[in-house]
This record gives sequence, C-alpha cells and structure tokens, in this order.
Amino acid sequence: MESGLADRRQRPRHLQGLIRLPSFSTILARAEKHHGAEGIKAKIAEQRRAHASLKQGDDRFLAGMAKAIFSSGFSWDVVEQKWPGFEKAFEKFDPKKVAAYDAKDVARLMKDTGIVRNGPKIKAVIANARFVRDVAAEHGSFAAFLRSWPASDQIGLMDYLKTYGSRLGGATAMYFLRFNGWDAFILSADVTRALIRDGVIDKPATSKAALRAVQDAFNGWAKETGRPQRELSRILALSVG
Repeated sequence: MESGLADRRQRPRHLQGLIRLPSFSTILARAEKHHGAEGIKAKIAEQRRAHASLKQGDDRFLAGMAKAIFSSGFSWDVVEQKWPGFEKAFEKFDPKKVAAYDAKDVARLMKDTGIVRNGPKIKAVIANARFVRDVAAEHGSFAAFLRSWPASDQIGLMDYLKTYGSRLGGATAMYFLRFNGWDAFILSADVTRALIRDGVIDKPATSKAALRAVQDAFNGWAKETGRPQRELSRILALSVG
C-alpha cells in the first residue's frame, strides 16, 4: 500500500487522474489577459523573425551549438558582443576544419582574447564539429537529420544530442534547437511555472517521466491547436504574467 502511494505521488498529477489538462484556449486566454490578443500576435511574429531556418548549412549548426554552449551559465550579451571573434577564431565554424583541431589549436584558442577562453567549452566545440561532420555524412546534412526527427519526440532528440554531442544537454539543447530552426519548446522558468500550474508536472522537469509528461502535454496541445511547439511554449510563458 505505502509503495503504491509513493509511486502515485511521483507521477504527474494529470496522469494520476487528479485533474484534467486545460484546453489550450484557456491558456491562450490567460496570456491575452496579460498581454492582449494583438500583443500575443506581435510576440509570436517577433519569435519567428528571431530564429534561423533549418535550411542553413552545417557550419551554422556548429556555430549555433557553440553559441548555446558558451552562453550557458554565462552572459548572453558578452558572447554576442564577442561573436565576430568566435567566427574568426573557429574559421567560420567549418565542421571539417574544426574537427581536425588538435592540442595546438586548443592552446591557440586559449590565448585568443577575441573569444571567451574556457577550455572545456572550446574542446566541446571541437568534439561537436566531429559530431556534425559524422551526422551529415550519414544523413546528407545536419539539417536533413534534424528535419527527419519529429517534433512529437523532442525529448528523444535531446537525449540523442546529449549522448552523442558534447555539452548539449538540458537547456543548452533546447536553446540550440529553438534558435536554429527546429520546432522546440523551452522549459524556461515561466514555462515551468505554467506547466506546474496546469498539473503537467509538480516541480521542474528533470526526470525522464516528467519530461515525457511535458512532451505528452505539448503533443496534445499541438494536436488541439495546430500550432508549433515553439508557439505553444511562448504562449505558456506569457500566460503567467
């Protein structure tokens, strides 16, 4: 009995049958109450303009990985200001060139004041150049690989990036995917608050079960609305204030 109760408490509340997930129209109404219908449309349009296309080259995907990795736990503004230096230091992120970097290149980059000189992150970019190169060799391009992965399984793609890429776990993977054209939700603080409010999870999603519950909710809302996950994610964030 006690074991069964403990298992029940660990499951998301909507899977326990304690509440029903709200219709996304209810969530949209909350967002519009805070920002107005036209305000929501403007923010969604701004989101579309801010994100790259999956039609970009493999070098841009490697650059996107690097930007997400260097921005993790650091100032996005500083990384953005230094970005021309990153492009120069990493030879415009040509995967084949960066994949061939060795210890001498790491030493060179560690002396380059035009970038953020973080050894583990520099080495992660080199490892990811090899990852991008190998995936592109198998699928024709990294873009083709991403296009082949359904939005209904973002957590599976995140697990793949974490397993085969370097320093591409959690939020870093989500931001990389979102800003590089893949239809990703982002579990920001506001999105997490909305998901807790609506009973999808009862605390920040870190376990596989919780991430699956989040994916199931997004899949349900996508089916209900026809909206991409990135828009659903943005509206969820706006619905909390």
